[in-house]
Amino acid sequence: MSVRPKKFLGQHFLKDKSVAERIVEALQLPDAAQQVVEIGPGTGVLTQFLLAKPTVDLQLVEIDRESVAYLKQHYPQLGTKITEGDFLELDLDIKYDTPLFIIGNFPYNISSQIFFKILEHRNQVTQVVCMLQKEVADRIAEKPGSKTYGILSVLLQAYYDVTYLFKVPPGVFFPPPKVMSAVIRLTRNSRTQLGCDEVLFKAVVKQAFQNRRKTLRNALKILNLPASLVAHPLMEKRAEQLDVEQFIFLTLQLEQSREAR
Repeated sequence: MSVRPKKFLGQHFLKDKSVAERIVEALQLPDAAQQVVEIGPGTGVLTQFLLAKPTVDLQLVEIDRESVAYLKQHYPQLGTKITEGDFLELDLDIKYDTPLFIIGNFPYNISSQIFFKILEHRNQVTQVVCMLQKEVADRIAEKPGSKTYGILSVLLQAYYDVTYLFKVPPGVFFPPPKVMSAVIRLTRNSRTQLGCDEVLFKAVVKQAFQNRRKTLRNALKILNLPASLVAHPLMEKRAEQLDVEQFIFLTLQLEQSREAR
C-alpha cells in the first residue's frame, strides 16, 4: 500500500534515506536502553534506522490513520508501540517513562505547539532531535541581538541547549515544501528552577517581544513596573537584546515589587 501526503496535516514525506540516517544519528543516546518517541513517522523513513539501534525502545505517535496502517504492515515488530492520535493531546507523564527522547520530522503547522508541550514536560524530555521549517529552527537556535531571536528562543533556551545541525533542501521531500528545512537538537540543561515566577516570566517575555520595536520601558509599561525598574539601564534595551538571565532578572524585580505592595 502507498500513503498519500495530506496537506491539512502538513505532511511532507522525507524520501532521502541518507538525510534520515543523519537525523537519527544526531540523537545522543546513553549506552543503556532509552525510550524514544517518534512524532509523525509517516511511512517510517526515520523509523527503519531507529529500529536498527539496539538501545532504542521505540514508540511512534501518528495522527494519520493511513500512515498507521502502513506502519503496522511494514513494521509488525512494533505491535502496540504505535499510537494513533495527536501528540499534542497525549499525557506524556502517564504514557512514557523518564528520561524521554523525542525525534521527528515535525509538521510545519504545529511545530511551535509541539515545543510548548515539550516545555511543559521539560523534566521528562531529555533530548529532542527534529526537522522543521528553517525559519522556525533559526528562531529557536538564535542568540540575542538578532531580529530572528524571539519568544520561543528565550523560553526554550531557558531549559535547553540548542544545537543547529544542518539544512535540508525541499527536493528531498514528497511533495517538496516551498521552504527550506533544518535539523536541530535540544538537550536539557542543568536548570531546574528559573528562580522567579514562571508564569510571570512567560508574560514578561511575550509582552516584550510583542512590542519588540519599543524599548522595554515602553513595551512592558502595561505590567505596572516599579520606579526602580523603570530607571534600570536594561529598560533602555529592546527585547531582542536580552538573554535568558536578563529576562529572569527583570521578572524577579517585578515579582519582588509586587510582593512588597
